[in-house]
Amino acid sequence: MSKRVYCGDVAIGGGAPISIQSMTNVDARNEKGLREQIARLEDAGCQIIRMAVPDREAAQILGHLKGISNIKGVSPSKPFTKVPIVADIHFDHRLAIAAIKNGADKIRINPGNIGDREQVKAVVKAAKEHQIPIRVGVNSGSLEQNIIMKYGKVSAEGMAESALQNLRMIEDMGYYNLVVSLKSSNLQMNYQAHKILAANTNHPIHIGITEAGTVNRGKVKSAMGIGALLLEGIGDTMRVSLTADPVEEVYFAKEILGGLGLRKSSINLVSCPTCGRIGIDLPKLATEIEEQLVELEAEWEKEGRPAITVAVMGCGVNGPGEAKEADYGVAGGDGRGLLFAKGRIVGKVFEEDIVSALMKLIREGAVDQEYKPGEVMRKEH
Repeated sequence: MSKRVYCGDVAIGGGAPISIQSMTNVDARNEKGLREQIARLEDAGCQIIRMAVPDREAAQILGHLKGISNIKGVSPSKPFTKVPIVADIHFDHRLAIAAIKNGADKIRINPGNIGDREQVKAVVKAAKEHQIPIRVGVNSGSLEQNIIMKYGKVSAEGMAESALQNLRMIEDMGYYNLVVSLKSSNLQMNYQAHKILAANTNHPIHIGITEAGTVNRGKVKSAMGIGALLLEGIGDTMRVSLTADPVEEVYFAKEILGGLGLRKSSINLVSCPTCGRIGIDLPKLATEIEEQLVELEAEWEKEGRPAITVAVMGCGVNGPGEAKEADYGVAGGDGRGLLFAKGRIVGKVFEEDIVSALMKLIREGAVDQEYKPGEVMRKEH
């Protein structure tokens, strides 16, 4: 088991639940845009938010978000969000120090591009003074040239060696409040590199697939790459990296964790693969229910509600049985649907009422007594 560190009040490692991260993608100098996006990420259930800090103006805006005044004589204000903010730094160690002074809850650096040993040491000194963790991040695209030359190419062994080498450098400076990540867009390389890394360190590991791609392709690659690592017991915090709205990253991260049974408040949607027996528009129905469940899941995350399974089935062959086995479900046919809750039929509704009726049952968390078995909830037109 990895050791535990804290990013703000979010525990990473040491048996803590796997935390979900995302990264803002609006201009780092656009404070209004950052506030709007951070609020949306928080509402979606993001637990750690990373933002790029490419210059001093961005570092100052980070200070505004954290309620730290950069003006002499002006008192600090209340932080904009309770969600911890990680500063993402490349190339300039002075920006890392500025971000730390402006209230970053964690910083992410790649020691290979942050400067020489003395510059890394200055960053470590600042992190130590403010007692915040450093995430040592290594990407396949930014591997040190000497390591590439050693292995003849970018490789899993080289990525792991780079990460371990950089961890040891900071440990030698007397700092152990560390998280480590190494990411590749090559799934096999990513998997093998993490296996080597996990066998050689007890620092918490941040996992993900870098440059995974657009929503459709990126979700497939992320599910395979992240899922494989989690099934191996590797990973303490994670980000799904998509070329999309970062809120999509949060929702899909929840789906991955829920599918693996690693989230207490997950909502598992089961729907049949469709065939010629379907008597309702099941693809449309399942999609509408899925969209509403995604929003509900974000609410339940904050409330700590237990995991449930919702079944959306399209005919009478396996439908009633599958729906009955779920916590809530519907078995459709002939333009109508039988609603199930906690193993028993609670109503029969027209197709156009299925979504609202099913969501009502789920939100209530119990069988509504006004629905009687077999009763049509809406009169014929």
